[in-house]
Amino acid sequence: MDIIAQYGPIFVIMACAFGFFMAWGIGANDVANAMGTSVGSRALTIKQAILVAMIFEFMGAYLAGGEVTSTIRKGIIDADALSDTPELMVYGMMSALLAAGTWLLIASMKGWPVSTTHSIVGAIVGFAAVGISVESVHWEQVGTIAASWVVSPVLAGTISFGLFMSVKVLILDTDDPFHRAKRFIPIYMWMVGFMISMVTLLKGLKHIGLDLDLGLGSKFANAIPISAAIGLVVAGLGMLMLRRVKEVQDENNRFASVERVFAILMIFTACAMAFAHGSNDVANAVGPLAAIAATVQSGGEIAAKSAMPWWILLTGALGIVIGLATYGWKVIATIGRKITELTPSRGFAAELGAASTVVIASATGLPISTTHTLVGAVLGVGIARGIAALNLRTVGSIFMSWIITLPAGAGLAILFFFIFKGIFG
Repeated sequence: MDIIAQYGPIFVIMACAFGFFMAWGIGANDVANAMGTSVGSRALTIKQAILVAMIFEFMGAYLAGGEVTSTIRKGIIDADALSDTPELMVYGMMSALLAAGTWLLIASMKGWPVSTTHSIVGAIVGFAAVGISVESVHWEQVGTIAASWVVSPVLAGTISFGLFMSVKVLILDTDDPFHRAKRFIPIYMWMVGFMISMVTLLKGLKHIGLDLDLGLGSKFANAIPISAAIGLVVAGLGMLMLRRVKEVQDENNRFASVERVFAILMIFTACAMAFAHGSNDVANAVGPLAAIAATVQSGGEIAAKSAMPWWILLTGALGIVIGLATYGWKVIATIGRKITELTPSRGFAAELGAASTVVIASATGLPISTTHTLVGAVLGVGIARGIAALNLRTVGSIFMSWIITLPAGAGLAILFFFIFKGIFG
């Protein structure tokens, strides 16, 4: 307790710096989940994608990023084990933020899309197991998170494969793809409106306090009719926009006009995915920061939940935006261009597949990673064209980076934990 009283303001300043660094890493690495396919398919240029993502990620992170957050992210460690030594919790959370931020910096420099959630989880597990006790870690929680390595990409890849095959059969492999596109794309637009609104209602708006209770029981059941109605509005707007798209004869690419239609769809999905991502993943940076601030302000009392002051959310939102603007292009290039060649129709299938996976996971409680989900979706679209369409070298390096993420976060956190313990006592 004396340590908290003596160094409290220093701990909060350091936590802000490390939280900002972690948020920078989320922007540099994880925002590619929302924008990689749009850039790879050339629906947006990299500058346009960064501008769109900056606006929607900031709105998601700041407006919907959470009024209240769990002190210990994902319930991985037992808060009661730290009640007598709150300074260990402060050292641990600072070391977790610094470790996860460092790993995201390394991964971003290499162009590896890694999971920010797994980075912070690995870091928290590392300091808890070594700095407190092995028993203080809820290992069953860690097991479910590790299971998402397989669940996320396989599920998203399967859905995206099915979506792209339906586009091929219904539109691309026909005698008149442009007119077939005009007939079937409103259905895909309804699916986009439905799925993206489900993602936003289940993930993006869960913190604002909007209670959309239609008396249907669960939150998921309440979201379905609202999303279906939004889907109809999107399909209606899409039909109006489609009327203005004229067929352009291109001798080199008979699908040029069709792809222009899918490009319009991709811009909408990218905006909504960026909002949902910002609102959901900013917690990886601001959760530990809020825990430190609450512990210092209470004089060493550790609460299971801690309030989220506006300045903490602002720190996370600004960190994400600056990370994206300064270094986000590298991972965007990996997802968009280095796994497989994307066109707007392929990118659309990948993005809708990823969004669908997030919705299924929210409904069933499956542990997923947005990064693994989108990479799996892009792989599914690539496999639909045959294994030769994939850059297996890039895929191999991405899988290796996923396996390394948890132990890398843990190892760095242990190192920083003992440094902080040595400095402050």
